[in-house]
Amino acid sequence: MPAQLPRNPPPSTSGTPAPGQRADARHNRARLLQAAREAYALNGADVPSSTIARRAGVGAATLYRHFPTRGSLIAAAFSEQLGQCTAALDEALQDDDPWHGLRNVLTKVCTMQAEDRGFSAAFLSQFPDAPDVRRERARAEAGLARLVQRAKDTGQLRKDFDPSDVTLLLLANNGVVRESPAASMAASRRLLAYFLQSCLPTDGTPLPQPAPLRLDDLYNPPHRTG
Repeated sequence: MPAQLPRNPPPSTSGTPAPGQRADARHNRARLLQAAREAYALNGADVPSSTIARRAGVGAATLYRHFPTRGSLIAAAFSEQLGQCTAALDEALQDDDPWHGLRNVLTKVCTMQAEDRGFSAAFLSQFPDAPDVRRERARAEAGLARLVQRAKDTGQLRKDFDPSDVTLLLLANNGVVRESPAASMAASRRLLAYFLQSCLPTDGTPLPQPAPLRLDDLYNPPHRTG
């Protein structure tokens, strides 16, 4: 009985090619990721996959062979930036000054949102076929809660601050992203400055109850009725 030919390895949903890919396959994958990043940066993550394939100079079949779903392409295109967010949080947790660490991680993430419309869309999207992304989000939520509590414990953060307030900030920051990069950055910086000032300890009127939000709510579309 003749030996069976080895099957190609499954496509990777991360930014790293699957082991054993041929040189031409790696080249096509790299072109697709570059084309996706450029298209998403200009027009957000709603760019059709067929447009990205044309931009990369490959056929639709090649695109779907590497990235069988739209979510897997978006996740791979922005895996480096999502990794930078995780690294920024890890760095903040190692900071001896928790308030300084919290300000730094919020500044970095808000800046990345304002600089790249595609990243902002990716940051606010779900990736059901990318378990590594979901795992990192869960770790980020736990780390953020620790960082917030540390800042409270040192008296640098108002006592009624809630981790869900970070979700509110990121949702609001996504809303100020505009066509003009300069306008997006200016609006983002001003919004963040207002937010950080409001986070300082105060003896004034307490805030309303926290919104029932988690980081996962950043990636779920709003439910509409009617």
